[in-house]
Amino acid sequence: MNPQELKSVLSSGLLSFPVTDFDAAGDFRADTYARRLEWLAPYGASALFAAGGTGEFFSLEPKEYSQIVKVAVDTCRNQVPILAGAGGPTRQAIAYAQEAERLGAAGILLLPHYLTEASEAGLIAHVEQVCRAVDCGVVVYNRNVCQLSAEGLEILAERCPNLIGFKDGIGDIESLVQIRRRLGERLTYLGGLPTAEVYAAAYKALGVPVYSSAVFNFIPRTAIEFYQAIAADDHATVARLIDDFFLPYLDIRNRCAGYGVSIVKAGARLVGHDAGPVRAPLTELTPEENERLAALIDRLDPQ
Repeated sequence: MNPQELKSVLSSGLLSFPVTDFDAAGDFRADTYARRLEWLAPYGASALFAAGGTGEFFSLEPKEYSQIVKVAVDTCRNQVPILAGAGGPTRQAIAYAQEAERLGAAGILLLPHYLTEASEAGLIAHVEQVCRAVDCGVVVYNRNVCQLSAEGLEILAERCPNLIGFKDGIGDIESLVQIRRRLGERLTYLGGLPTAEVYAAAYKALGVPVYSSAVFNFIPRTAIEFYQAIAADDHATVARLIDDFFLPYLDIRNRCAGYGVSIVKAGARLVGHDAGPVRAPLTELTPEENERLAALIDRLDPQ
């Protein structure tokens, strides 16, 4: 799949990022990860992000990264495209991106470089070097210490033909409007705020109809139902699911830093697709929080 073909795929439909399976000792479990992907693939996500933020990219070793991407590509071949997360310092991000491309990933989700703040000129150089290191399509994740302006993206779009997408994890409406209006159809635009469903209607109004869903990991049917309701302007279904599930879900997720990943793994465990524990420094939900999440899931249609 060339970058423009991948861009077309990412321009519609629901996206998601599977959690990464670990055993009780915290080691990668390839067999259950493959079964997870086999379970999720038929629900109709347009693409899946392997070793992304919810896949705990930040805690993976290089060897594990290769195993995860390979399992994802091999399992989902001819079913759904796999984009692999890549991030960290520039040379490390390049190494991950090249390894993912070697293993057959259709594209790269370029995660923030973490910790160190940088000028926009430095961010441009970072993204450009990663893009030039691979031939596949690259989506840049605008979040945390990696925040690009419309001007910066215009420079990158001119220099990097394989930069095909912009995923927003900031929620700055003024900036997003500027980017969307100035870059036009040069990029595909993805909503990337945590629990993206809460922001989906607002993003659609801004010209960003596609988003990535974390809850797809454990309630895929409901995640697809919600996406279809957003696409069809079915306000009654959107309001029902926001009130009955997503707002109470946020009440749990927002109790503790890092729960954006922990609550998704808890949900997977509750529906019979246990992905094992999160790795430190993340922490697990409390028993009471697990009970509240189970009650929310039970109120939905059977998955």
